[in-house]
Amino acid sequence: ASFSFGAGNNTATVGGARRKKKPTHKTTTADDKKLMMTLKKLGVTSIPAIEEVNMFVDNGDVIHFVNPKVQASVGSNTYVISGRPETKKLQDLLPGIVNELGAENMDSLKAMAAGAMGSSTANDDDDDVPDLVDNFEAVAQ
Repeated sequence: ASFSFGAGNNTATVGGARRKKKPTHKTTTADDKKLMMTLKKLGVTSIPAIEEVNMFVDNGDVIHFVNPKVQASVGSNTYVISGRPETKKLQDLLPGIVNELGAENMDSLKAMAAGAMGSSTANDDDDDVPDLVDNFEAVAQ
């Protein structure tokens, strides 16, 4: 038999288990604590004085961190980068990151430069030097 207690409140069954406490949902702080405990088990240590981190994505984008908190555990090949990421195009970060580019990024940079050169050759008529009309050597004497 089922009885209803109160108007619009929870329904209960006679002889059913009593709920002692309303379940609470996990918050992100609980997840952060679990993550920190796991990182502590791996033995990560903080690396100080890192000003920026750039992570290169295959599609030509760069995930850019400014003043991140960087932790590493070399033995377990684990690196943790915490901070506010910004997704930028590779062109936006040039020329400051040229020395950070690997071989695959250099190929995409060359392709990008070739595309830029191809679009600028169509407008070369504006950049031509005009022909000389007068003889300036005769005037100089």
